[in-house]
Amino acid sequence: MKAFMTNGTVDFLEKLEKKHPNIHLYFMTSNTGGLAYYEAEKNIFSAGREYEILIQKGNIQDEGYVVMNNIPVTEEGQPVFEDRFKQRQNEVEMMPGFQAFRLLKPKKGRTYVVFTQWRSEQDFENWKNSKEFKHTHHGQTKPPAYFADRPFLTNYHMIDKNDD
Repeated sequence: MKAFMTNGTVDFLEKLEKKHPNIHLYFMTSNTGGLAYYEAEKNIFSAGREYEILIQKGNIQDEGYVVMNNIPVTEEGQPVFEDRFKQRQNEVEMMPGFQAFRLLKPKKGRTYVVFTQWRSEQDFENWKNSKEFKHTHHGQTKPPAYFADRPFLTNYHMIDKNDD
């Protein structure tokens, strides 16, 4: 399965839904603008990003809070990075408020996306402050050698289309 996302104004992105009624698009917003996301085999975006879904847990919901950890990984480090996620404990899935997890490998470029969706921003903060988070992330202060650059987070609130 593949995942696709593109950025734009919320008005522009919502027009995509009318053009592609058979695709379940998820709409999100942040302080930098809107994002449309969906999972399928075919790309409908003229400009956007394509990913292979390597790990999939839970179901993405139309409501919630999404955190994407964007991690640039060196080419030679990709197998180690992917294996680290395949071997990890499933502690995040057991946390209150957890909704979905995806490990997304880019078709172009080298920036993987670790996508998590939570019922609320507070649920995500509770995860970040938990002993399970500290155990999973091993209290790392220095990035692993396979990181090509510093990871960065992007945070989104799902757009509730019923609020119109």
